[in-house]
Amino acid sequence: MHVFPPTTPAALSVTATGDPLALRTAERVARMVSDLRLGLPVVLLGEPAAALILPVETLSPERFAALGSGGELVLTARRADALRHRPHEGEVALIPVPAGARLDWIQALADPSRQMPASAAVPQAPQHAPAPLHRAAIRLVKAAELLPAVLVVTGPDVVETALHNDLGILAADDVLNQILLPRDPRPVSDARVPMLAARNGRLHVFRAPDGGPEHYAVEVGTPDRNQPVLVRLHSACFTGDVLGSLKCDCGPQLQAALRAMEANGTGVLLYLNQEGRGIGLANKMRAYSLQDQGLDTVEANHRLGFEDDERDFRTGAALLRQMGIGRVRLMTNNPAKIASLDSEGIEVVDRVALKVGRGPENTRYLDTKARKSGHLLA
Repeated sequence: MHVFPPTTPAALSVTATGDPLALRTAERVARMVSDLRLGLPVVLLGEPAAALILPVETLSPERFAALGSGGELVLTARRADALRHRPHEGEVALIPVPAGARLDWIQALADPSRQMPASAAVPQAPQHAPAPLHRAAIRLVKAAELLPAVLVVTGPDVVETALHNDLGILAADDVLNQILLPRDPRPVSDARVPMLAARNGRLHVFRAPDGGPEHYAVEVGTPDRNQPVLVRLHSACFTGDVLGSLKCDCGPQLQAALRAMEANGTGVLLYLNQEGRGIGLANKMRAYSLQDQGLDTVEANHRLGFEDDERDFRTGAALLRQMGIGRVRLMTNNPAKIASLDSEGIEVVDRVALKVGRGPENTRYLDTKARKSGHLLA
């Protein structure tokens, strides 16, 4: 017979114990993100009750079968709109899971690349509104770079089941508070790296203390920190930067920025691991597939359940502070980067346009960025 410790939210919330071996909230959240990528459930505490959270994308048939029936499917409002499921509030939508529902039906609701069974219908919304617990669950699967969809199952034995099976448990409010915090990566190592575009280069590696992705800074020459530094915030683009994809302008922008810094004598290019505007490479390929069906880049993101841009440019500001840079000449066509740095106390004294890489394969993509996302490409 198992004997379980107290299971009230207060007993399970993370507190400052003074024990250096005790897990911090950031570490617990990082574990949850990793578990969800593996297809493992986690438990969130909050209203209306403690709930088992299961990632739709990575959920195995065996674990789904073990749940029995019932529960709710939580989608983003963007994905709910794509399904024409209008009764929702805020950033998430709830869909009751009917008895006998199959996993492939649930996954088809979350993934536009899947075929919805012909007889399936989307149930009406439940009687209660989304709660912080539902928002926290969606934030977790987004952090895991999975499709933004989760199953939420409540019941009298949720916490006991979690404790018995060593599942992660955390208050939903703690998750939301942690995920909304700005990332503050710390320097790990650096070395001289001569490049074709910039011979006098040095690569700095930064690691997030919460277990998130590493980010990099390419320093060209030795910029004078007392003067505005030529800077670019460049988000990782495997397809453009590595494969030379013609669907975007990322690769040409990367190389042009480095060449401009070499010509200037100094500069810093921040390489932020926020692939696909923050949705990850797998979801980016899903978006590409939708674009091949006629959607533009923004519409494809929305169909998948994401916002236009899920990146957090506060990370770039944090790297600049770590490097002692407070004033910049920012190489960008994106006003959102300027606004983000300004809000974080990094003074943008000048915007340097970076208009390269337009071709027949990406003209529509660039025009959409200008029309819908405000990029300054004219």
